[in-house]
Amino acid sequence: MRQVTFMVPDEQYASFMKVIKSLPFAIKTKATAPLKTKKYTPEQQEWIDDFREALHEVELHQQGKIKLKTAEEFLNELRNSNDE
Repeated sequence: MRQVTFMVPDEQYASFMKVIKSLPFAIKTKATAPLKTKKYTPEQQEWIDDFREALHEVELHQQGKIKLKTAEEFLNELRNSNDE
């Protein structure tokens, strides 16, 4: 058996659950509280965006689509930029 998680807009939740409950196999449903959207400062949002981008780059690297710098290459780049 496998588990699937869906995110459904509040206004469509009732219709969605009606369809799900009509399926011929047993389903356990668990109501969850709607996600609260948090407001971030511009600095926090920039950090979040940068982190997401870094995670995306790691994913691309794992797929073999890009090559990331080694730690040594990164440190050398930092040293060279401070020398200029």
